[in-house]
Amino acid sequence: MVKICCIGAGYVGGPTMAVIALKCPSIEVAVVDISKSRIAAWNSDQLPIYEPGLDGVVKQCRGKNLFFSTDVEKHVFEADIVFVSVNTPTKTQGLGAGKAADLTYWESAARMIADVSKSDKIVVEKSTVPVKTAEAIEKILTHNSKGIRFQILSNPEFLAEGTAIKDLFNPDRVLIGGRETPEGQKAIQALKDVYAQWVPEERILTTNLWSAELSKLAANAFLAQRISSVNAMSALCEATGANVQQVSYSVGTDSRIGPKFLNASVGFGGSCFQKDILNLVYICECNGLPEVAEYWKQVIKINDYQKSRFVNRVVASMFNTVSNKKIAILGFAFKKDTGDTRETPAIDVCQGLLGDKANLSIYDPQVTEDQIQRDLSMNKFDWDHPIHLQPTSPTTVKKVSVVWDAYEATKDAHGLCILTEWDEFKTLDYQRIFDNMQKPAFVFDGRNIVDADKLREIGFIVYSIGKPLDPWLKDMPALA
Repeated sequence: MVKICCIGAGYVGGPTMAVIALKCPSIEVAVVDISKSRIAAWNSDQLPIYEPGLDGVVKQCRGKNLFFSTDVEKHVFEADIVFVSVNTPTKTQGLGAGKAADLTYWESAARMIADVSKSDKIVVEKSTVPVKTAEAIEKILTHNSKGIRFQILSNPEFLAEGTAIKDLFNPDRVLIGGRETPEGQKAIQALKDVYAQWVPEERILTTNLWSAELSKLAANAFLAQRISSVNAMSALCEATGANVQQVSYSVGTDSRIGPKFLNASVGFGGSCFQKDILNLVYICECNGLPEVAEYWKQVIKINDYQKSRFVNRVVASMFNTVSNKKIAILGFAFKKDTGDTRETPAIDVCQGLLGDKANLSIYDPQVTEDQIQRDLSMNKFDWDHPIHLQPTSPTTVKKVSVVWDAYEATKDAHGLCILTEWDEFKTLDYQRIFDNMQKPAFVFDGRNIVDADKLREIGFIVYSIGKPLDPWLKDMPALA
């Protein structure tokens, strides 16, 4: 029986291994992590992450051929294939601070694999890592190998949160990069055989190591670039009276461009886009390509501009001050159908409003109060370190209350900001909300999900990103 072990029980490791276990009943899969609380959650009825469909997959396999354990060394020792899916946060100090990936956790995982292994193993990079990481890991393993042979493969994940299980069941492609040697090709084939149990052969792509590593960064950079492109257009649409939804629909009907990732919004978030682009920028700089680095930096600059533009619009509309005014924040996760708040635009928007002394009342159907307080009080990039290394009890941000109902959040508020496109926000009783708000009552739709004309009929002053401005907003220009 082939045994697979995955180090790291997070957003990538947990769902990926659960699906491998489901689709390959003849393979024993163990997911290991040093965080006792995280493993306990994977073994409970309340999984540590929210992902549609994940619950069912885990419950079908857990205890049969899928195991979650803190006994890292035992399972690595027994495994034929070891996936490494640990955090690769952005460095906050030292060489490459603010851009380069911190490979501390990766390196310690590699040293541990070398220490405990008594048989040949295939080691698979699953975390998003900078190009050439495989080479560094290979060196650590071979210099500590005690005669054991290791083959390194890169198998980047291309999951989208909210649809991760669907993506794993039916992936666009599975990418496996390895050495172009007979041993390397044999290792590629071994991993290919695992995926081939449910993925059509033509969708399993094989490349060299560097191409696989770079493909992941490139894919995320291209996706983020599309969002920044449409967000840049949204600012121009507001200035000229064009409607960004009409423009992006028109652009998206061009088959060479296609309609996906063309929704203007308050900005992109998630654990990968910004991190991967910063990483790409750093790699370009290290390889003497400053022009290429500058090009990709602009994608992040536009994203930051979009968030600050939104905050400025809120403040300017309300007579240039939100001091001590209650503002409702609907949605905190970085997108709908996930409880993930990593790099969510809501953090920067909330901090911008708090900087102007607003009182915030926040509601998100999937994000806990503890998580919101933690996000608003943490330093940048802290979120990407393992839970046990994060600040333990978040200091409560004073002017923030977290509530469990949109009507409670908006009661007596001067304005409401929609920051996540949860479906339930489309069907709220906005007449009831309007009746319970201070007047004039403002809606700032950061996701273009409400019917602005209907809300105006109720009496709201509405700002939708990239749409022609309300006469009120034209009279109160947001100064950048």
